[in-house]
Amino acid sequence: MTQELIETRDNGVLTLTLNRPERLNALTVPMTEALLDALRRAAVDREVRAVLLTGAGRGFCAGGDVKAMADDTGEPKTLGARAQQLREHMECSRLLHEMPKPTIAVARGAVAGAGLSLALACDLLIASDTLKLTSAFVKVGLSGDFGSTYFLTKLLGPRAREFALLSPVLKADEAQQLGLVTRVVPDAELDAEGQALARRLADGPTITLGHIKANLNAAEQGCTLAQALDHEAIRHIRCGMTEDHLEAARAFVEKRTPVFHNR
Repeated sequence: MTQELIETRDNGVLTLTLNRPERLNALTVPMTEALLDALRRAAVDREVRAVLLTGAGRGFCAGGDVKAMADDTGEPKTLGARAQQLREHMECSRLLHEMPKPTIAVARGAVAGAGLSLALACDLLIASDTLKLTSAFVKVGLSGDFGSTYFLTKLLGPRAREFALLSPVLKADEAQQLGLVTRVVPDAELDAEGQALARRLADGPTITLGHIKANLNAAEQGCTLAQALDHEAIRHIRCGMTEDHLEAARAFVEKRTPVFHNR
């Protein structure tokens, strides 16, 4: 049986590759559970300093496997049981968004449905000029999962309704103009660009990057200015107590590039 999720490590960068290229990496239960397990381990593994999520072949992820949905002949489940299983799988998005280390989605071709949700959950989304990005949920009679409502509303504001209800297919430059994509590069350069960015982040002060993410997430979730200042004060001082901060300060004075060790 083909391995549906491929994990590779390279000096602090964990690359997770969705691996069903013949189905545009449509999510299955085993693939999603493997991804969830990998993200849970990555979140607490000090050796992992950046996570890169990508898809094999010509597409990132087309969302859930609609063919499997149509052919579903498994044991019937109650609404509660189905919702509980889905909610557990959707922890993938929370981990990508909240784990205390940078996450990068590297996407070409189809980015749709839950695949879009996973891509938007990452801190950065680097796209090929072949990108075709869409919500897609309404087209298969579903309301959306894996955080689509949350991320689209945060990124698009009032335009999230138009995007979710009408489900237009956006090209890479259109998605970038709306703020859904961080950077667009030629398809031939996509993998190298994604790895270079992941390498840059993995070589950074990991503890500090985690606190930056936590500050941004708190602001994103609607904390007051006073609360934001409280968060910043504690986290700024905490970062100042790390070996990496001391190394950065010394490197600045000595006019050299700092070498961070996640301590």
